[in-house]
Amino acid sequence: MRFSLFWFFATHFIFTTLSFSTDTLTSTQVLRTNQTLISKNQLYVLGFFKRINSRWYLGIWYNANFVDGTVVWVANRDNPLTNKKGFLKMGKNGNMVVVDPSGINVWSSNQTRAKNPVIQLLDTGNLVVREGNTSDPRKYVWESFDYPTDTMLPGMKLGWNFETDTEKHLTSWKNTGKDPSSGDYSFKMDYDGVAEMYLRNNQKKIYRSGPWNGKRFSGVPEMQPDTYSIKFNFTSDEHGIYYFFVISNPLIFSRLVVTWDGELERLTWVATSKTWTKFWYAPKDQCDYYAECGPYGVCDPNSSPVCTCMKGFSPNNPQAWNLRDGSDGCSRNTNLDCESDGFLKLKNVKLPEMNNVFVNSSMSLMECEDLCHRNCSCTAYANIDITHGGIGCVMWTSQLIDVRRFPEDGQQLYVRVPASDIDTEEFAGGSHNHSGEVVGITISAAFIILVLGVILHRKRKLSISDGKTGRRGSFQRSRDFLLNEGVFSNNRENSREKSMDELEFPMFDFITIAMATNNFCEKNKLGEGGFGSVYRGRLVEGQDIAVKRLSKTSVQGVEEFKNEVKLIVKLQHRNLVRLLGCCFEMNEKLLVYEYMENRSLDTILFDKAKKCTLGWKRRFDIMCGIARGLLYLHRDSRFRIIHRDLKASNILLDSEMNPKISDFGMARIFCTDQTEANTLRVVGTYGYMSPEYAMDGNFSVKSDVFSFGVLVLEIITGKKNRAVYSSDEMNLLGNAWRQWRHGSALELIDSSIGDSYSPSEVLRCIHVGLLCVQERAENRPTMSSVMLMLSSESPIMPQPRNPGFSIGEKLAETDSCSSKQDESWSVNQVTITSLYARQ
Repeated sequence: MRFSLFWFFATHFIFTTLSFSTDTLTSTQVLRTNQTLISKNQLYVLGFFKRINSRWYLGIWYNANFVDGTVVWVANRDNPLTNKKGFLKMGKNGNMVVVDPSGINVWSSNQTRAKNPVIQLLDTGNLVVREGNTSDPRKYVWESFDYPTDTMLPGMKLGWNFETDTEKHLTSWKNTGKDPSSGDYSFKMDYDGVAEMYLRNNQKKIYRSGPWNGKRFSGVPEMQPDTYSIKFNFTSDEHGIYYFFVISNPLIFSRLVVTWDGELERLTWVATSKTWTKFWYAPKDQCDYYAECGPYGVCDPNSSPVCTCMKGFSPNNPQAWNLRDGSDGCSRNTNLDCESDGFLKLKNVKLPEMNNVFVNSSMSLMECEDLCHRNCSCTAYANIDITHGGIGCVMWTSQLIDVRRFPEDGQQLYVRVPASDIDTEEFAGGSHNHSGEVVGITISAAFIILVLGVILHRKRKLSISDGKTGRRGSFQRSRDFLLNEGVFSNNRENSREKSMDELEFPMFDFITIAMATNNFCEKNKLGEGGFGSVYRGRLVEGQDIAVKRLSKTSVQGVEEFKNEVKLIVKLQHRNLVRLLGCCFEMNEKLLVYEYMENRSLDTILFDKAKKCTLGWKRRFDIMCGIARGLLYLHRDSRFRIIHRDLKASNILLDSEMNPKISDFGMARIFCTDQTEANTLRVVGTYGYMSPEYAMDGNFSVKSDVFSFGVLVLEIITGKKNRAVYSSDEMNLLGNAWRQWRHGSALELIDSSIGDSYSPSEVLRCIHVGLLCVQERAENRPTMSSVMLMLSSESPIMPQPRNPGFSIGEKLAETDSCSSKQDESWSVNQVTITSLYARQ
């Protein structure tokens, strides 16, 4: 102890203690908590930063003069300094150490090879220890890129070093922005078979990238080359196997991050925009979750239900399958014969999990098929590399797990099936009914939106005879298209429908839209989905627009709008998005919307960096705006309209953060005296569908009320309603119900809101949300009652019953307690407290 104290005081007097403006630290210098190193071009900073409970960490962050100061690496993340008197220095063995005030090393680089060591912070964000007389990267004796924390930077490699048997992977923070210690989530490579990247929660697999196919990971079609000047790479040889990316544009910063709550995000900072953009993230939909549809199941997020058994297979657990839980997967209907078996081609899929596979990089696809056919244990085969038209062979000899389908840019997989099942080139895109029959029904919301928008919003009047040949031709082609499809008729006899000649369609020619979007250039892309892509544009007059461009492979939902859209005359409300026009030219189908400056609610609400802009008042106003729009659809429009796909991504926000309901592709029209309907084709989004709709196909205004309740709870908590059918962790509804019953409902509120909220108002909104998501539809309020409850400071409201799809605690609904559950009570702090005391 005496020696440690002596060494501590000696360093205070002997070593240089001035601030450093250079990028290096020599063996005679120390770096204190109030000092920093700055890389040569001033892009990165090395220093100490403080977090919760006055704990100090040595880390690297972006220079705030260029980016926003985000921390990208932490040295002593699991052993912080307890006060600001610690420092960084070179140890006696030539290694880098962080020393606390008592002289004890709390962290070390654990390397001893340097004789004249120098610490240097590079412009790549890499902190290295090198010999003082060389800058050769091959002579680095230690580098922080070999020990990443939660962030992957350009040039950093994730994977395995075979020579040292060491691994490089990402591990999340324990808490966002507060606790950089090692969290529960990791992103690492598994090369047992063919190398793949996995996102895990401790040891549980959450997401799988798929194998590298020569251009990208099979499960990440978004990895297009040269996007934002980013190039993705994968190397494998006798020395190691790694994934990394590089950027050629010095004005662009990019990083891959594992967030504290289990999301994998690729963020890009463009110097001209001064903000981080979420370029890609996972899991982004239900099908991104590992093995969502189990063995031999195919997950398609653009179908409903999302899980489909491959042709020749049936669900292992039909009861769970009918409840939209496909995790038990499928099994064969007919045993294989080996000699007479054939292969079913599945297009545009993520290849199955690659454990225990056979790989030959020089085989042709025909040779691969022949080998698989002769091996009776072979269950499927595919090209291992899609470059040069497809090369190499990979064969599976076990179950096919974690297969999903993409609209395009997936791979081809050939699945072994009995000869009797070879009657089509592709699996059916629907679900199994109770007899095991495959039903191939896919609904395209985007095409239905197209026709709905044409009829609903007729703000932009264009004359057929205004002398502009292009627009006249566009109108005529669009008119003929709709007439030929049977959506409208020129015969108004015995019909309330307007004739085609009386409808004023806002039409654009293709050239106008192409010019407005700079020929649909990548930098103008706002997003994409199963329907296609959305682009930002600007008309010649200066008006900003959003253009939805339907993919040429998108399935057309003609029957949907034939039966429903022709009943609509118009929908106009300040909380509904407005369509400006459309275009049917050159085999293109385009929708032109008013541009929403703040995009969709989910891009802000579920973004950790942006959600702080949503204070409580703004969130409350968004809830009320959505409620007003939904009330208009249910009660005040000419027909009663059921949206059926109300969710955060379908709520758009204008420049003043006013909400507007969008995407009516799945909407249904009710007559004024109609209250409910039934369908064999359940459409909607996982997590927002009501129980009676998801399980039985019954829908009504109360189905939308359920979705609104989910939205309310998401807006309050800032969390997605994930894993509706999961039994191993509470979903959002179950957690909200549990907190409500335990008297701790205020703990649900998003911490990013801060303290600027009224507890009674928050509790009132939670109460409303729970009333809306009750399991039984008849117990849910109407939207007019919801508006009354939201707008009144002291409403009289019934006590909510257990929500639909909640797992865990449920309040037993028996006759003996029904009187207590029906008890009405006002929402205020005192009354709620007294109610909890009675339970």
